[in-house]
Amino acid sequence: MRRNFRTICFCRQLIAGRFATRTGALLLAIASAVTATNTSDAQDSTDIGSRRELFVDDTLIDRLEGHADLRLHHPVPREVVLVHDASWEGTGSGYHSVFQDGDLYRMYYKAWHLDVQEGKLDSGRHPLYCCYAESDDGVHWRKPELGLNEFQGSTKNNIVVASGTQGTLKVDAGHPAVCKDTNPNAPADARYKAIFRSSGPSGLLPFKSPDGIHWSPMSDTPILSGIGAFDSQNLAFWDPNIGKYRAYWRIFTAGTTTDKEWKPAGVRAIRTATSDDMLTWDKHEDLTYTDSPDEQLYTNQIKPYHRAPHLLIGFPTRYIDRGWSDSMKALPEREHRERRASSVERYGTAITEGLFMASRDGVKFKRWNEAFLRPGIERPGTWHYGHQYIAWHVVETKSALPGAPNELSLYASESYWTGVGSALRRYTLRLDGFVSVNASLRGGEVITKPLKFAGSELHLNVSTSAAGGVRVEIQNLDGTPISGFTLDDCQEVFGDSVDRQVTWNSETPLAELAGQPVRLRFVLKDANLYAFQFTSTPTGD
Repeated sequence: MRRNFRTICFCRQLIAGRFATRTGALLLAIASAVTATNTSDAQDSTDIGSRRELFVDDTLIDRLEGHADLRLHHPVPREVVLVHDASWEGTGSGYHSVFQDGDLYRMYYKAWHLDVQEGKLDSGRHPLYCCYAESDDGVHWRKPELGLNEFQGSTKNNIVVASGTQGTLKVDAGHPAVCKDTNPNAPADARYKAIFRSSGPSGLLPFKSPDGIHWSPMSDTPILSGIGAFDSQNLAFWDPNIGKYRAYWRIFTAGTTTDKEWKPAGVRAIRTATSDDMLTWDKHEDLTYTDSPDEQLYTNQIKPYHRAPHLLIGFPTRYIDRGWSDSMKALPEREHRERRASSVERYGTAITEGLFMASRDGVKFKRWNEAFLRPGIERPGTWHYGHQYIAWHVVETKSALPGAPNELSLYASESYWTGVGSALRRYTLRLDGFVSVNASLRGGEVITKPLKFAGSELHLNVSTSAAGGVRVEIQNLDGTPISGFTLDDCQEVFGDSVDRQVTWNSETPLAELAGQPVRLRFVLKDANLYAFQFTSTPTGD
């Protein structure tokens, strides 16, 4: 692309007479090269149609100029929405799945227990469970008495699936991932899907449900058997982009398969595969990352982002065992840390936090190496193993500010294995607010690669200061502004809105450029640009 711009400049120099000794043949050759490059750019242009595009990767970015960069944003901590203090929940509830189902928000999670007094896993008296909660607003949650599974002689609990034998299956209900199946051809008795772990033989167990409460296995044998560690939240969902199910599960990079079992070694990592029916899986691939080091990743939390479903968004957990040191001993709740370490040392010396990544093909991800959700200011229930495991996945909730637009809510665990029970805290982001193109008041620009669009309006998700602003120029492939859509023609956008229309002083309707390969040039000052989208003008009721 940059060679194209340099060629244009050289041609302009020739025309200006700086190289008068050059022959006309040379000028013709260079002009032909420009035409060929523009033709190649047109063929390589990305057709974004009218979909919303976020800056969570650099797929559409040709270059950043001036004082502009890509900036990862961080969730704002809100209230604790659920305390896992029931006796059947134990001290280690986690692996939450959260999704909106019409007017109802649903949540599923594991219940596990570590007796911090005795310093050992209390799995004999406290089996692993999958529990259920629900909410009308994503903020206030309740644990309904389901009456399905007995705990200590009573069914007055919210246990939705219990570990144990179902037919020939040995179900580990403490590693759940639950979602509503968006496959338009999903049968009525399988509107909800879940993945549990098999406790023997090794593998995953797909379950189905007509109502999200009553579950039954989809197979009498585990899937993906013997090719992973699975000791994490392993998940599967319908991906409308490929018309198939995708699965993501935990592996070790140097794991080996023997006749009897899969043996882990190396680094905790993530593998994926696709399926037509959630039973037979092919195209097994290990996730790769752009400019990211090998790191221990516990969960993956990948799912299509509901406002831009062509983008797969993930919130993996980064796991680091930092060993004993003065700083480790100075972290909160040292006594609990030492008790956990008396069972397994890493339970006392490991710490966890949330990362952010995005992909368009489900295999190659842009993973941001700095933390997305840090452990935060030191306080009880933080800076330990199991902290900041982000739930699968984000949901949209109302803002606490009257009149403000909806925001994204995500949920993360704390107080894991530190006392009576763990807790779940809500965090918020603006819609699309994961990453932005940011520029200081000195100004900066982002120029896109060639793209095609559909629609008659351009809308931005943008935040500026009172003195800041954004202007947009639409260019030909060679970088020259299109008449009527130059920077000077654009009325500067300022404010803080998730949906602000861009306007130009142009007699030419924007729709006339639809379907043509163009570049977009965003010029910012003291502003953050989160997303853009071309749309059609509403036609009314």
